Amino acid sequence: MSTSNPVKVAILDDYQNVARSMADWSPLEARAEITVFNDHIAERGALIDRLSPFDVVCAMRERTPFSRDIIESLLNLKLIASTGAANASIDLDAAADHGVEVRHTGYTSAPTIEFTWALILAMMRNIPAENRSLKEGGWQVGVGGDLAGRTLGLLGLGRVGSAVGVIGRAFRMNVIAWSQNLTHERAAEKGVQLVDKDTLFATSDVLSIHLRLSGRTHHLVGAKELAQMKPTSRLVNTSRGPIVDTAALVDALKSGRLAGAGIDVYDEEPLAANDPLRSLPNVLATPHIGYVSEELYRTFYGDTVRNIVEWLDARGA
Repeated sequence: MSTSNPVKVAILDDYQNVARSMADWSPLEARAEITVFNDHIAERGALIDRLSPFDVVCAMRERTPFSRDIIESLLNLKLIASTGAANASIDLDAAADHGVEVRHTGYTSAPTIEFTWALILAMMRNIPAENRSLKEGGWQVGVGGDLAGRTLGLLGLGRVGSAVGVIGRAFRMNVIAWSQNLTHERAAEKGVQLVDKDTLFATSDVLSIHLRLSGRTHHLVGAKELAQMKPTSRLVNTSRGPIVDTAALVDALKSGRLAGAGIDVYDEEPLAANDPLRSLPNVLATPHIGYVSEELYRTFYGDTVRNIVEWLDARGA
């Protein structure tokens, strides 16, 4: 490759059309032909057709999966520049088998931690409904709930879960936690009480999920666990959609067995237009924006530019 034959770069799933403004792309001006795609393509054939000309694809987290069959079909693909420290939707073995390099960027959990509390506070104080009433000419329509003295349950006590717990204690909540590998020492270190799984679901007024998706955590929150929760409780998921059995959650919300849910992640994304989570009145649903913040986007795209430049330099291109 040379300046007379620039590398073809695709920036994928730039929903807000901000990728070019979040970083200085000038180091690639003479070396790359950059195309930005603002829409999302889920259908395999259409995705392959779109990406076939490109040498480099810039993936935003797991928005577009790169399975083995996709990678095998993209004959020009040489680099996947993915945002985040890891991307579970990229088949790394397939990439290696086909000589496709995968590079990652820096990451911080701060936006997701902050957004988790945005959902909790908005649900507890009925903010969406109050805002809607005010804009429609009305006034107060409900009575908000309290956090002080209530119990915050953390399903997972890693980097995000433990930080969410710190904020919960600042609100004078009783913070409890459980996960499959959580120890008393780890819980005590984070100022949290370790309880068993049944107690977590039965006593939490707000239950917030902070686990990685794996075979062990898929549908870890199912009909049994939701039935254990108090009818006044609320569930928050800013982690991964399939950790929760969505059908069981919808049933619990429709029947009133659960007061509400704040959901930012889904089994399939973007969420289908007719999905019940879009219309249930006791659901505060957002389009997977927990990590979508200005500073993190600057890290993502700035590191992406640097990754592509370093890749080109290593190839002598």
